[in-house]
Amino acid sequence: MVSAAPVHQPRAAGSPADAARPLRIAIIAALRHGLREPHAGGLERQTADLAHGLRAAGNGVTVFASADADPDLGVEPIVPRETLLDLSPAAREDVSMLAEGFMVEHDAYLDLMLRLRDADFDVVHDNSLHYIPPATADLLPMPLVKVLHTPPTPWIEAALRRRPENLHVVSVSRDNAKRWPILPRAVIHNAIDLDRFEPTGPPVPRSAVWVGRVCPEKGPHHAVRAARRAGFSLDVIGPSSDPAYAEEVLRPELDDHRRWVGHLDSADVAARIARASVALVTPCWPEPFGLVVMEALACGTPVAGYRHGALPELVDEDVAVLVDPDDEDGLAEAVLQASTLDRGRCRAHAVAHGSVERMTGDYLALYRELVA
Repeated sequence: MVSAAPVHQPRAAGSPADAARPLRIAIIAALRHGLREPHAGGLERQTADLAHGLRAAGNGVTVFASADADPDLGVEPIVPRETLLDLSPAAREDVSMLAEGFMVEHDAYLDLMLRLRDADFDVVHDNSLHYIPPATADLLPMPLVKVLHTPPTPWIEAALRRRPENLHVVSVSRDNAKRWPILPRAVIHNAIDLDRFEPTGPPVPRSAVWVGRVCPEKGPHHAVRAARRAGFSLDVIGPSSDPAYAEEVLRPELDDHRRWVGHLDSADVAARIARASVALVTPCWPEPFGLVVMEALACGTPVAGYRHGALPELVDEDVAVLVDPDDEDGLAEAVLQASTLDRGRCRAHAVAHGSVERMTGDYLALYRELVA
């Protein structure tokens, strides 16, 4: 394995005129879920926020995604509906559904890459989880920026081995970069719209919140147990992507004070986070990023979590208390400690490190390097 690339430090563009010229940017989205509220996960929200941020900075942006999208995103559909390829394990056992979804994505991305050969874009930003865009990057006359949003997968690793000159790889965290057998050109952290996540006043005493997909790798059952041991109430927020886990593992842990409130839109999520004394983040896998961390801090809510994946590089001791993975007793103590941290510092940390404007600026600087 190679060492991780540093967080991106852009070189100056070729000339002042280069730096000022608006760019024409194509964003290739993942097709498994539509880009609409309530977003299915962090990837969908980050794609939407990046498109809005690039457009707000004066650039021309076209998002290639499923038709299940917010009309304000300016999506050019390449499939009529989301493919839902990350359904529950039971759904994935339906071979016909899996095969159909696989072929829909394969054909859609291949057709798009063939069309982009003659398109008038300065740069193509690949936010998909598919191997076709990087595998066929050398079809394009413009640079393709492939963003690694997941730990290594064999099909994308294979696609990256060829590395044509116009293919440039970015990771969303240093931790994720270290796990890939290829050195990314840059690390650019994800970010959030800080106007959607803001402090709203004093929190409810001894209250906690957990946000994410309800599945084993996110570990909400750890959050429930830790909150109970600490004597905190807890709202678990998010959709289930593993019904068997949700019914057999999570639900038996719930009670009148530790509840699963379901899948909410960003306004409701932000309101519940802002009212909480602490946000629990319990990755049981090498989480590549974790937007919920910045969402919590932006609301002024400190974090108690597991020291796993990218989480340690996103926070410091002023805004979070981290313990070893699977240490539920330690996590309960972290809940108590984190709830005493200064909420103003939490918001300041998110403003300094987690804004869409910062993320957009980092990507624009990289695009201009490549175009120049």
